[in-house]
Formats: sequence, C-alpha cells, structure tokens
Amino acid sequence: MGPLPMLRSSFRNILRNRLRSLLTSLGIIIGVCSVIIMVAIGEGAQREIENRISAMGTNLLQIMPRRMSFRAGQANTSLPRPNRLTKTDAEMVKAEASYALAVSGITQRSFTVSGAGGSASIQVMGVEPDYLVTRNWPVEEGSLFGEEDLAARNRVAVLGQTSAESLLGLSPETYTEALGRQIRIGVNYFTVIGILAEKGAGAGGNDQDDVIMVPLDTALTRLTNSRNLNSIAMSVVSKEYMEAAQKEAELILREAHKLREGAAADFEIMNQADMIDMASSTSRSLTTLLAAIAGVSLLVGGIGIMNIMLVSVTERTREIGIRLAVGARKRDILFQFLAESIILSLLGGVIGIGLAFLVCRILGALGVPAVVNPLIVAAAAFFAALVGVGFGYYPARKAAGLYPIDALRYE
Repeated sequence: MGPLPMLRSSFRNILRNRLRSLLTSLGIIIGVCSVIIMVAIGEGAQREIENRISAMGTNLLQIMPRRMSFRAGQANTSLPRPNRLTKTDAEMVKAEASYALAVSGITQRSFTVSGAGGSASIQVMGVEPDYLVTRNWPVEEGSLFGEEDLAARNRVAVLGQTSAESLLGLSPETYTEALGRQIRIGVNYFTVIGILAEKGAGAGGNDQDDVIMVPLDTALTRLTNSRNLNSIAMSVVSKEYMEAAQKEAELILREAHKLREGAAADFEIMNQADMIDMASSTSRSLTTLLAAIAGVSLLVGGIGIMNIMLVSVTERTREIGIRLAVGARKRDILFQFLAESIILSLLGGVIGIGLAFLVCRILGALGVPAVVNPLIVAAAAFFAALVGVGFGYYPARKAAGLYPIDALRYE
C-alpha cells in the first residue's frame, strides 16, 4: 500500500470514531497546551523582571554602606563604628573613576509633603544632576536643578508624575501648571521646577513615579541634617566595562576609607548586570520546573493513545486477518496503525498549540506577561509526534504480528 492510500485509510478509521479519537488526543492537547503556556508565562515574567531592573538605569553600579552584623552576646562597648558613605566618597569616585559616565550621591527619606492638591508621605531624594543620567530618566516638563543650585543649596524640586498628581491635583495635560508652584517638605518650602517622565514600577513593584528630587546639598543640610549618603549611583560607559568599573570603584573607596589590604570592605557594590543575570537564572529554573511538570501530561496522553490503539487492534482483528489473507504485508499493517497513532498525536498537538496561543492572548489582555517562544512551539509539536511513535509502536507491532488464520477465526 502506498503512502497516500495509507493516510486516507488512517484518517477514515480515525473519523469513524470521532469522539473516541478526540478523547484519546485530549492528553496530548492538555500536555502541549500546558507546556507552551507555562514556558510563555515564565519567559514573560523573566522579560518583565529584566525590563524593571534595566529601568533602574543604564549600566548601573550601586554603592552602599555594608550592613553590619554582630555575633550573639557581643558587648555594646565593642561595637565598631557604623559603616558610612559621604559626599566626599562620591566626589572621589567621580574624579578618579575612568569608566564612569555619570556619578551621583543619593540621600533619601520619607517625608510628609503638602501641596495645593493635598498631602502625602512621599520618598524625597537628594541627588546630583548626574543622577538622571545614571537612571536614564529624562525630565518631561521644565528642567532639572544644576550645579549652582547644589552650591547655593536652593530649595527647588523636581516631581515624579504620581507625586504631581497627589500633591497638586494635576493630570498629564496640565503638568506645565506645576512649574513655579510651592510644596512643603517637612517645614521647608520648595519651588517646583520640573516634572519627570513616567518611569513605572520598579524591580520590587514600587511606583518609581511617586518621588520628589531635590539638590543633594539642600537635602543634607535642610532635610536630613546629616553628612551621610544612603548610596552612590554610578553609570558605566559601556556594559563590557562593568566588571572593570566595579573593581576600580572598589579600589578608590578602599583607599578613601584607608582600609588595609585584606581587610573587609565597609561598603558593597551591586552590579546591575549581575542582578539581571541572577534574576534571569532564577526565572529560567522555575520555568524549566513548570514545563517539566506540565510535560508529564504528554506522557499520560501517550499512555492513553497506546491504550486506545490496543483496543483498536482487538476490535479490528478480523479486518487485519482479511488484509493479510489478500496479500497485505506485515509492514503495511505496522505502518497503518503507526500512522493512526502519529496522526492522533499530531492532531492533539495542533489543537494544543492553538489553545495555548488563545490562552496567552487572553492572559496578555488581562495584564499577565506571556511570551510565546517559537522554538518551544516547534519542540512541543515534535515531542507530540514522538509520543505518537513511541506509544503507538507496540500496538502497531502487535497488529502486524497476528497470524492470518488466527485473526480470521477471532470473534
């Protein structure tokens, strides 16, 4: 029997029992659909995490005081001096770091802020003009404060869009009306000179637009009354120099803090590229685990196909005997049943792929990131066919191994 007559015969036998064929393929449909959806959700989450970390800034290094830890029972009199970063440290990094594109000291604290439209507890950041370069964050309306504002400790402020709405009652169409208005941070009045572009949610899910930025020196003297910084942000000229820039910044700060060689650093440097790699690695591991769990459905579906094909062999024993008696070869019978198994599996795979695309589109409309990977779709289809071959071979071989006389006598 040629390939085309064999395929026609296979489709005819499958369509003869439509409901049973559909139920047989159900395990494959669920397995393929589940694998694609799980991987799509995992890759969507991975991309979302990477985008949020990347939104923190371009090629960003964050330098922070190292958190202090004490052993149980340590006496208070022996506590070391708290770890600190100062504006002098930021200035040294800015002056000596050869890979730095922009450097800014940062001090931040939550304050009760009042405006014409209301009051709220908002994160107020004291930064230098280069901070927006490190964060790749433009000003949408107005302008940012400059070096002269830092030197004069001017009380000027730039608002995030969420802060502008909550404090001044403005909408995106009326942000220009914010310029020149007064807000009160604590007991100090500040003049609004700019509105930042929308940034969205951060890596931790916090609203990055609910922020107010003021000149660093103004914040240190008028708001926090401290010389200490919360952190130093450093943008590197190119991603390929991230590791070199991190080592260079570490050497500069160790020298500034007069740390002996081999002594533990009193600061820590977070590399944005390492953060992205770590988050991506974790997400990939979870995605692989979810896909493996979903892939069990494919095995269950394969067992279902083998079960139904064995039933089919039993039901069609006399048909097999007649075909063998009139000259059909054993390999014709083998290929006939194997083709039916593969077709059932592939049909289940195609329906599963279609359902997976539909579900991913619905999830996207609901705000759940789901990115369908074409390679995973191709792999799912391939494994569906493989399941058809693997679990259909035994029933097909059993059918081909029947003796014509015994098959004809079967009732």
